[in-house]
Amino acid sequence: MDSTKVMVNGIPGNMACNVAKLVIADQRFELVAQSFTGPEITAHQHEVAGITINLIQPDERERAINEIRANKGDFIVIDYTHPSAVNDNAEFYCLHNLPFVMGTTGGERQLLEKTVSDSANVAVIAPNMAKQIVGFQAMMEYAAESFPGLFEGYTLTVRESHQKGKADTSGTAKAMVKVFNQMGVSFSSDEIIQEREPEVQLKEWGIPGEHLKGHGWHTYALTSEDSTVHFEFTHNVNGRDVYAYGTLDAVSYLHDKVKQGAHGIVYTMTDVLKT
Repeated sequence: MDSTKVMVNGIPGNMACNVAKLVIADQRFELVAQSFTGPEITAHQHEVAGITINLIQPDERERAINEIRANKGDFIVIDYTHPSAVNDNAEFYCLHNLPFVMGTTGGERQLLEKTVSDSANVAVIAPNMAKQIVGFQAMMEYAAESFPGLFEGYTLTVRESHQKGKADTSGTAKAMVKVFNQMGVSFSSDEIIQEREPEVQLKEWGIPGEHLKGHGWHTYALTSEDSTVHFEFTHNVNGRDVYAYGTLDAVSYLHDKVKQGAHGIVYTMTDVLKT
């Protein structure tokens, strides 16, 4: 069986490195030893699982992509870069017809999807790559569609905690806010309580010390108007592997769609789960 060539952008970021490590260890894939990185990165190379990855600055990527294509042929991109780079990266991928899995949150998401749908490219775009959490979201979306206004009059509190280096508010939390809005709850994403301080996470949240540098804890609490009824939905993830494994499943799914001739389509992790 031929392996799927994969380029992981965002190295030396933690999530990108974690995904690259799993790509190297998985016989289904072959890692392209180049990675688009941010302008703030001064290193030219980074080692992942014994493989030296050449880091490509934004002003070098046009030249580099032609060289990579000449040497490697077709491949799929995984993007775990920075929220500020999301839309620009997507435009680049679509311009060069590079199928991509967008794991980076943030950016203008409607524009992101439109960039793909207006092109001949295809992508898997999701605010969360963890399959079990995506399944939970799908169940909640079904509830919202089936029982609109279910929690009308309830107040909502959303708390999310991620490692200190995460630049934006959780994309998963934002997506869940929209679900609760459909259920009749008045709440804005600006009201999400965001925690990034390790000391607070350790002492007040109870997050294990070994996972302070890599975790995603979310709690959605609903309380009735008279405070006699209370619901809580919680999903806590320690480490990054659950997201990385889901990302690789998304790559396999997208690879199959490319072989089938798909173009101008944005897929979600819900689509991946259904296969």
